[in-house]
Amino acid sequence: MNPNLWLLAAAQGLFLTNNVVFIAVNGLVGLSLAPAGWMATLPVMGYVVGGALSTGLVARSQARWGRKVSFQLGLGVALLSALACAAALHWHSFWLLVASTLVAGYYSANGQLYRFAAGELAAPAFREKAVSLVLAGGLIGAIAGPNLAQQTRDSLGTPFLAAYLALALVALLAMAVIGLIRFPAQAPKAAGASSGRPLGEIARQPVFIVAAACSALGYGVMNLLMAATPLAMQVCGMPFSDAALVLEWHVIGMFAPGFFTGHLIKRFGVLPMMGAGVLLNALCIAIALSGQDLQQFLVALFLLGMGWNFLFTGSTTLAMQAYRPEEKDKAQAAINFCVFATMALTSFASGALVTTQGWTLLNWGSLLPVGLSGLALLWLAAQRRAAANSQPRA
Repeated sequence: MNPNLWLLAAAQGLFLTNNVVFIAVNGLVGLSLAPAGWMATLPVMGYVVGGALSTGLVARSQARWGRKVSFQLGLGVALLSALACAAALHWHSFWLLVASTLVAGYYSANGQLYRFAAGELAAPAFREKAVSLVLAGGLIGAIAGPNLAQQTRDSLGTPFLAAYLALALVALLAMAVIGLIRFPAQAPKAAGASSGRPLGEIARQPVFIVAAACSALGYGVMNLLMAATPLAMQVCGMPFSDAALVLEWHVIGMFAPGFFTGHLIKRFGVLPMMGAGVLLNALCIAIALSGQDLQQFLVALFLLGMGWNFLFTGSTTLAMQAYRPEEKDKAQAAINFCVFATMALTSFASGALVTTQGWTLLNWGSLLPVGLSGLALLWLAAQRRAAANSQPRA
């Protein structure tokens, strides 16, 4: 394999370390600082709203300076925002914490492009496997993130202060890793060169609609349940160490399949694998509704992670069929905006619902986006069958 892919997988792992720590601690820190309990996940929401607001800015920086410079800018923001979060916690400022996570969304918008960059580092015949491998790098975050949050929880007296400071060091390490990657050279654009079709024309394609919808809904369901889990487990009287264990296995479920998801997509097709992701999400909800013991949280969140992997890897692969090389920046930005907008909604809804309505109602509500994902896949499959049947036969 191309060594650049392994380095990008490592960068993905460090990106997920940042994300997992944010998910693990921001809701709990928010709960301790927020004026009202329903506001507890606003710092989590701030992270994804910041990502949504940054997608256009990141697309322009990618187009102007290329992958490496834009990724390094994102990591610079990650470093500064982690220090700002630490300052907010030290000063007991809830709104500074929200603002800091909002700014940190710029890093998230950059990190969401690692998977697309993976496809550019591999030959076309191996793009599915390249995307899958780089997503598998998230296993680093699966192990490092929860353990980092757990081990640094009280090391500086104020709970989780050291976790934010550790994330600043994670950003520095990621800068070194990105600095070693050799991305394809950015071809200079000639004056008057075409930038491809308008975004509206690209977005009207059934393949784009389904890729964007399943990316957003798959991430939305995952975020809705994952962000609420530490709060739900605290309400059930479980210690933070149990929540860290559940999140660790959840993120393992998200990224361990990356070592073989690409092979499965090549063998069975992208739509069947995405359909398997929808079924795993439904099974997760069924188990979560069966009880609120540690084992139910653990198994449900593990299956949720696997369902996300199949849906998200498949959606990324599917999206690459919808745009031309000169259209990639605006098409990828549009998909990521859909993802972040959905995550912003679910981040707020998770805290509001779990603190006011409870874990059970939250899971029942999750069935709606799961069902919509399944319907979108059936619609695209029907569109493709109709197109194949309309082709003249030799």
